[in-house]
Amino acid sequence: MLRLARGRSVSQSSLARLLSRAVLGADAVQQQTTERQVRGFGHTHHHQHHFHLQNPAGRDRTLLPEQQSAARFGCSLRMASGTPPPPPTPPKHTNRLYEEKSPYLLQHAHNPVDWYAWGQEAFDRAKQEDKPIFLSVGYSTCHWCHVMERESFEDEEIGRLLSENFVCIKVDREERPDVDKVYMTFVQATSGGGGWPMSVWLTPDLRPFIGGTYFPPRDAGRRPGLKTVLTRIMEQWQTNRTTLESSGDRVMEALRKGTAIAAAPGEAPPPAPDVANRCFQQLAHSYEEEYGGFRDAPKFPTPVNLMFLMSYWALNRSTTEGAEALQMTLHTLRMMALGGIHDHVAQGFHRYSTDASWHVPHFEKMLYDQAQLAVAYVTAFQVSGEQFFADVARDILVYVSRDLSDKSGGFYSAEDADSVPAGGGPEKREGAFCVWTASELRELLGEVLPGATGRASLADVAMHHYGVREQGNVEPEQDPHGELQGQNVLIVRYSVELTAARFGLSVATVTELLASARAKMAAVRSTRPRPHLDTKMLASWNGLMLSGFACVGAALGDEALLQRAERAARFLKEHLWDAEGQTMLRSCYRGDQMEVEST
Repeated sequence: MLRLARGRSVSQSSLARLLSRAVLGADAVQQQTTERQVRGFGHTHHHQHHFHLQNPAGRDRTLLPEQQSAARFGCSLRMASGTPPPPPTPPKHTNRLYEEKSPYLLQHAHNPVDWYAWGQEAFDRAKQEDKPIFLSVGYSTCHWCHVMERESFEDEEIGRLLSENFVCIKVDREERPDVDKVYMTFVQATSGGGGWPMSVWLTPDLRPFIGGTYFPPRDAGRRPGLKTVLTRIMEQWQTNRTTLESSGDRVMEALRKGTAIAAAPGEAPPPAPDVANRCFQQLAHSYEEEYGGFRDAPKFPTPVNLMFLMSYWALNRSTTEGAEALQMTLHTLRMMALGGIHDHVAQGFHRYSTDASWHVPHFEKMLYDQAQLAVAYVTAFQVSGEQFFADVARDILVYVSRDLSDKSGGFYSAEDADSVPAGGGPEKREGAFCVWTASELRELLGEVLPGATGRASLADVAMHHYGVREQGNVEPEQDPHGELQGQNVLIVRYSVELTAARFGLSVATVTELLASARAKMAAVRSTRPRPHLDTKMLASWNGLMLSGFACVGAALGDEALLQRAERAARFLKEHLWDAEGQTMLRSCYRGDQMEVEST
């Protein structure tokens, strides 16, 4: 199953019809539903960051002491050898995004595109020159945002077309979710889905008339490329502007009607139990019984749905529906934790699974996923009493404490899906930091185990338990670009009891052996080039993560977790609370000297 950007299956047919009518002409060939060559969100190598966060050599499952955690976030150059790196080549282009704080905008500061940030300066120029606006929205750890940058926004010809004929605006959706929401609603209405990168063309007064997501740079089969779309929009803007704008107006009017809320005078809203029952029925109808979750593929964790189902069970414990709600929740959480979407070596959860069995993830890790999943897992522990769920909740917080925490007490936004392979090379690959070949594990875990059946090695035990194959365990349909060929994504294929029986060892021995194998793998991973880290600190996501530490700490009686929540609260008050205006600011950033910066 091809990975779909942001996990949304985007139907291109309605977008194609809109493009055909408004841009490509009446004789345009109907575009087929696109298999969007999408592997998810990541980050290709660019010019912004010249440092990596130091990584601990081991990946134990206990929270690090505060002073150790802070010390690990020192700035260090990562080199393949002891020789100093060559001096950086001066960039050929620099645009006004160079002065921004957003990691995403900074990644585009050296494109041959005359980018503006969202603001009055860009709007005024569009009106003065009567040019359409090209709005591009994404975020710094978005894999396909970087694909589009590499293919199109770094292309001199396309950059010239954009700069000469459009006012080009870049938006970090995490900085401006309000802007993103408005235009994503338009794109979803016109294309049947959405995702990032989002590409929208606007009139000078900010009304959208064409929208989509990722466009290849040039025509691919029956699919129009960005150059073709730009050229046709330019033509239509000059010769058929009224029709172009009216198509957008019709969509906007339909959106206004569709989102309007109306009620008859004196009419009461439906009772809460009726609403809850309807929500339960919808989730039960979409539930996938074998592996859990609420669709076949791609699968997102959707902790909000899981929390609702546990609340529904709490109010309906004596009913069949209540029991079903709890079963769906616990089975989904269990299968996710055993799957490849859960990082068995370095903790935390990846963004989503590209397949139905939670095996091959999109490898990006988002702060808000960790926050909500920690609460969902500890709630499952409270409901079921199973220690397994408490361990997973604590496991998530180990990852956040170690890899997403700033010394100020704030939390960073995300880790990328892509990174440079350990063997080097000019291009980043998705999952390179996380995956393994069978030969790597045989070399790393080669010691023979006394008493094991057939003189098995630690590698034999770990590879059996985690589903590692000699030829790799990623099917071609999960790897359309061949980035994971021959690689293995760890997934728990057998229980500890079955693995122990397979090798004639005790359960306690196998448990210790697997922990030893994970620690050795963590040490190796710590030497690999790390993925890009988005060090933007958002008030809303920090609030979610604060709640996660507080909820898990309270449920497990862990004072260290509660203290970490308090540190986050102090960070928010110190850096994101405007006492004079009584307003919570949206975001702040980690500066070059590891200090906290605000805009």
